[in-house]
Amino acid sequence: MSEQDIDFEITDYLPHRYPFLLVDRVLEIELGKRIRGLKNISANEPFFPGHFPTKPIMPGVLIVEALAQASGILALRSRDLSIEKHGGVFLLAGMDKTRFKKPVVPGDRLILDANVVSERRDIMKFSCEALVDESVVCSTELLIASG
Repeated sequence: MSEQDIDFEITDYLPHRYPFLLVDRVLEIELGKRIRGLKNISANEPFFPGHFPTKPIMPGVLIVEALAQASGILALRSRDLSIEKHGGVFLLAGMDKTRFKKPVVPGDRLILDANVVSERRDIMKFSCEALVDESVVCSTELLIASG
């Protein structure tokens, strides 16, 4: 899709706000198929002071949450829904085969890839990877359900 096609407000599709909004930008989107998002990891992230303060590492659960948020954007955009139109949200309903391969640290650019595997009514299954410098740091399968 062209740059213009992905020029939308993320907050129209996610109810999250700072400090829990974990998608900074959508880089690519193919409705009904895949999304690529970006989260810039800053040293000022609110979780770093308490999560290994002498060697800050992004919590794995937040990497999975970032992938779920990107998946939720794709789910709503693919159905031509926004939070305003939908009146609800898509929620993380399950995860399988989650693996963490490398730590994510301040200064990293976390790329969020999600691909639709299947869709049944109000549940979508995604195959997801988070990458830093083209290396996979996390892989997982997520179920996202309409809430």
